[in-house]
Amino acid sequence: MEMIIIELKNIEGTANDPTSISFRKLLSELRKKVLPPEIIESVNQDIEEINTTSFTGNALRKLIRKKQEKIIKLLKKELKIVPKHYYRGYWIITGMIMGMPVGMVGLFYNAGLFGVGMLVGMLIGLIIGWQMDKKAAKAGRQLDGVIY
Repeated sequence: MEMIIIELKNIEGTANDPTSISFRKLLSELRKKVLPPEIIESVNQDIEEINTTSFTGNALRKLIRKKQEKIIKLLKKELKIVPKHYYRGYWIITGMIMGMPVGMVGLFYNAGLFGVGMLVGMLIGLIIGWQMDKKAAKAGRQLDGVIY
């Protein structure tokens, strides 16, 4: 028997909520993929937890966001499936962090060089991330409608 990803219930007040819409897009994209049963089971447990919660408002949004992040981490770790622009965002931040020491060295010579180090690191990170996103899309390991 083929396992399917269950539906997220329409909880009052979440129909137009961006967090809920993003989570539904994630589930929609996952339904298009062939996933191992243990991944589907884990996702369904998370959906069931949301469906049965008594949370409302901000607490509910926080729970949905937490479950979405958990599912994305699981997909990345187990199947190397990532949302659009995932690597770009990761590598831009990593590049900025790596560029900080270069900028700190530049501070000894000129205070303006601190920003240059971060900028160069950010640009290198952007290029690396863009290439990795392109590779993931080409391999079919990217969730099209989901931006992280």
